[in-house]
Amino acid sequence: MVGAGVVGTYPRWRTWCLTWGATRNEAASPLTGDDLLAEPDLVTTRAVRVDAPPAAIWPWLVQMGPGRGGAYTYDWVENLFGLGMHSADEILPEFQDLKVGDAQSLGKSGPRLRVAVLEPERCLALRSDDGNWVWALVVVAEGSGARLISRNRIATPGVPRLGRALYRYVMEPGSLIMERKMLLGIKQRAERLARTTSEARTQT
Repeated sequence: MVGAGVVGTYPRWRTWCLTWGATRNEAASPLTGDDLLAEPDLVTTRAVRVDAPPAAIWPWLVQMGPGRGGAYTYDWVENLFGLGMHSADEILPEFQDLKVGDAQSLGKSGPRLRVAVLEPERCLALRSDDGNWVWALVVVAEGSGARLISRNRIATPGVPRLGRALYRYVMEPGSLIMERKMLLGIKQRAERLARTTSEARTQT
């Protein structure tokens, strides 16, 4: 019954699902990395306001990944798929030296994501080696804080109709649950880092 309800009502709230937290302008505007996949079958743009400067957000983005800083979401869900995610609560210096071309695999059979754009404190864009997925994390300064925008562009060539339906009605809502947790996890960590840094400066 729950599954039937999701399928039946999803068209009404699909736009909200694909653009959670983003303003209309953020969802509609081009972002760095869009040109890496010109004709996607699916685009999601989700965002969160972070009460911390870009400098407090960036280290958490750079260290993300399996065997690195994790994804700041539900680790137990990620690890059901063998991704080896363990979300860090501190900055890990050994994973701060990220470069264009660096790659990481999402599990043994998952896609291999490679750094395609690296603009410090502005944009980190990853592209799968098969070219069918581009994920950009964009930081936009806003007053004393920033907007953190996550955009996924996905192509599904050769996927049959049943597979596309499964992706729409299961994976899209599921991705919102995981990505919302990730964005809020980064927000929490960045704001804590900003407070700690501010307090340390005050005491010196």
